[in-house]
Amino acid sequence: MSDSVGVSRTLGEWAEVAGASPGTRLSAMAAGIAGSDILRVANEIRALQAAGRPVFDLTIGDFSPKQFKVPVGMARAIQDAVATGQTNYPPTNGLPELRAAVREMYARDLGLRYPEDAVTIASGGRALVYGFFRTVCDPGDRVVYGVPSWNNHHYTHTVGAHGVVLECRPEDRFLPTRAGLENALPGARLVCLNSPLNPSGTAIAEDTLRAICERILAENEARERRGERPLYLLYDQIYWPLAFEGTPHVTPPGLLPEMARYTVLVDGISKAFAATGLRVGWALGPTDVIRRMSAFLGHVGAWAPRPEQVGTIALLQDRTALEEHRAAFRRALGTRLRDLHAGLARLRAEGLPVECLPPMGAIYLAARFDVLGRLTPEGTVLAGNEELRRYLLEAAGFGVVGFEAFGARHLPGWFRLSVGAIGPEEIPEALPRLAAALRALR
Repeated sequence: MSDSVGVSRTLGEWAEVAGASPGTRLSAMAAGIAGSDILRVANEIRALQAAGRPVFDLTIGDFSPKQFKVPVGMARAIQDAVATGQTNYPPTNGLPELRAAVREMYARDLGLRYPEDAVTIASGGRALVYGFFRTVCDPGDRVVYGVPSWNNHHYTHTVGAHGVVLECRPEDRFLPTRAGLENALPGARLVCLNSPLNPSGTAIAEDTLRAICERILAENEARERRGERPLYLLYDQIYWPLAFEGTPHVTPPGLLPEMARYTVLVDGISKAFAATGLRVGWALGPTDVIRRMSAFLGHVGAWAPRPEQVGTIALLQDRTALEEHRAAFRRALGTRLRDLHAGLARLRAEGLPVECLPPMGAIYLAARFDVLGRLTPEGTVLAGNEELRRYLLEAAGFGVVGFEAFGARHLPGWFRLSVGAIGPEEIPEALPRLAAALRALR
C-alpha cells in the first residue's frame, strides 16, 4: 500500500503516521491530558537500577514485596478462589459479603454505620475517585482542591471541570484551612480532601475538619433554599489505617452526621495492606450518588476481580489477623519514616539546607532542599526542582519526586519521600551520600 505521494509503507509504519494535522485525531480531553510525572521518574530509576546503579528509591507510592508482603491469609484466600473456579464476573457493585465486611469494619473501627446501598466496590481507589468526579461533575463545574495533592488536577481535566486551586503552606502541613476555603466554596460543585495526605504524610486535625464541614453544611443549606445543586466532598482516606499513634483519624460524617448526605469516602486495600496490585477499593456515601457511581463504573468494567474480593473478605472477617497486620505494618513504616526524618534533622543540625515535616501517617515525608540557584561541581545552575531532582539522583543516588508532580508550582525545593520500597538499613547508607552531594554545591 502507498500513501498519497506514492510512498510504500508497512502496517507498522502506517500505525505511526499521525498525518499533517495530528491534533484532529484526538479528543480535546485526550490531547490535553498529561502522563504521570511520578511514574516517569520511577521508570527512570528502574532503568538505573537495571544498569547496576545503587539508588535509594524514595519515589513511588508503592511497596516493594521484598520489604512488605500482603497478609498471608488474604493471599491464600485469593489463590484458593482461583483454584476453585471463582473467576467469573462479580456483581458490578461488589460481592455482598465484601460490602457487608466493609460496613462492619467501618462501624467497629470508625463508628460509621452506613446502610447496605451506601457501599460500592471497584478496582481500587483510582476508579472510585474518577467515578465520583464523573457522577457529580459536569463540564465547567468548579472543583476545589489544595496543592500539593495527588491527581486532583488530572481528574478535574478529564471531566472538563474548572480547578480552583488552593496553594497550601508548610506551616499548615500542606493541608487546606477553613480560611483558605471560605472564598472558594460559593459556586463550587466538589471539594477534595485527603488525610493522611499524599504527598506530605500529614493529617488533618479534628477542629480544622469540623470547621470545614460546618462551612460546607452552611453552604448547602443556603443552596437548598435557593433550589441549587449541592456541594459535595470527596474524602480520600486510603491511608487512614496508617495514621501514627497520637494522630487520630477523623472523618466528616463522624464529626457531623449530616455530612453523610454530601460526602463520599474512598478507601481500599492498596495502602493499608501493601496490596497495590490487587485492585480492591470501596466507597461509602449517600445512596443516590453511590448507585449512580456503581452504574457508571459497571459500564467501564471497573469492578474488582472476584478472587481479590474473596481474599479481602477473608482478611476483613478475621479480626485477629487484621489487627496483627495493621500493628506490624504501622510499626515497620514508622521505623523507616522516623529514622529518615531524624537523619534529615541531623543534616540540618550540621548546617545543611534541609528541612522536613514530622511524619503523621501514610508512607511519606515532605522535605525541602533549599539549594535552588546554586551551582553543581560541573557548573550547572540548579534552576528548578527538576534540575535539583536530577542532581540528587546522579550525585547521590537519592531518588525523590518534586511537588510539581502533585500540582504545586510555587513550592521550590520541596519533594515527596516515600519509604515503601526501602529497608531501614538503607537509610544510614544513603544519607551520607546526600550530605556529600549538598556540600559539593557552590
